[in-house]
Amino acid sequence: MQMPHPMTTLSEVMEKLRLKGLDTEMRWTKEGFSAGKGKVYQPDELEIIKVYRFEGMSDPSDTSILYLIKANDGLIGYSIDAYGAYSNHDNEEGYDNFIRLIPETGHDQQLSFEL
Repeated sequence: MQMPHPMTTLSEVMEKLRLKGLDTEMRWTKEGFSAGKGKVYQPDELEIIKVYRFEGMSDPSDTSILYLIKANDGLIGYSIDAYGAYSNHDNEEGYDNFIRLIPETGHDQQLSFEL
């Protein structure tokens, strides 16, 4: 019998992103996503190229989602949020709607994207 593949943790994915130089955090502002370089991106300037979902083994509140996002200027960064009832952006009008407006790479292409 084959052993199940161990689950990847958020910290493991973050470390792989750092090692590949893909560790620019895209922070939500009411104007759009900011990568901290003075540029604010709108949904039509971005593409979600990979989505990682994490669920805590023992704590239901330990649920998060990481979006790996590519900007039209070539920058690749990420945005992290808790999801479900534990979302970090409950009081920030627009984050969920903004994420929904960003086009997402097809599922087959996401499967072939490796860190």
